[in-house]
Amino acid sequence: MTDVAVSAPPAKASPFHELKVLWVHHWTDQLFSFRVERPEDFRFRSGEFVMIGLPGEDGGKPILRAYSIASPQWDEQLEFLSIKVPDGPLTSRLQKIQPGDTVLMGKKPTGTLVLDALTGGERLWLIGTGTGLAPWLSVARDPETYSRFGRVIVCHTVRTVADLTYCDFLTAGIHDDPLIGDEAKAQLTYYPTVTREPFDTPGRITDRIRSGDLFRDLGLPEGFSPERDRVMLCGSMAMIKETAELLEGYGLREGSNAEPGDYVLERAFVG
Repeated sequence: MTDVAVSAPPAKASPFHELKVLWVHHWTDQLFSFRVERPEDFRFRSGEFVMIGLPGEDGGKPILRAYSIASPQWDEQLEFLSIKVPDGPLTSRLQKIQPGDTVLMGKKPTGTLVLDALTGGERLWLIGTGTGLAPWLSVARDPETYSRFGRVIVCHTVRTVADLTYCDFLTAGIHDDPLIGDEAKAQLTYYPTVTREPFDTPGRITDRIRSGDLFRDLGLPEGFSPERDRVMLCGSMAMIKETAELLEGYGLREGSNAEPGDYVLERAFVG
């Protein structure tokens, strides 16, 4: 009888990247942003989302949720915007991360909030509520956005003024961006609305679309045009469904990665 060397089976590759937290910023007691290192082999299109999470407690399975990447595809770091849910399985822990900690990230980005899912047009509307601003931070810093559209309008609806995360960046800071600063200064418009506090542009974005106030404020003809306007939607389910119905009423057609159209929404978040 001879001895036979038995090699151990190869270790199964992890489905997640383990990434170091580089920066954390708490906007309010309900909103925070964080940045993590970017793996050298990680590629994505501006506007896509990825699974983010933490290892399970006491040896349990990791807890992950879908997060839009708030960085453009060329950035060396990956940024995310998150809500804080006190009893949330993930965010109750994620909100406590500090620089140097480790988070998990899925290896496969995906999503429909990408320029590839839209046909050509003159104006690009990026309409979001709450943390639905995140993909617009990515798209609004992509050079392709400004080469494809003459005007880019970021609409962000929140409950209180304090919830207008990235307001200073979208009104001024982005103009210093080394890659698209000049284009953003000439072509980007930031249009915030607030629903529960006094504000220059109060109310839900859907109400301002329906009343025509949105277009009057921006000096544009009332309504959306299938020939000129392209729209992306992200945020609350109610806003997405209501706005999609309004867009359909104007004759805009929903697009996808397989068949580009006039507007897109992220069905992974809508359900």
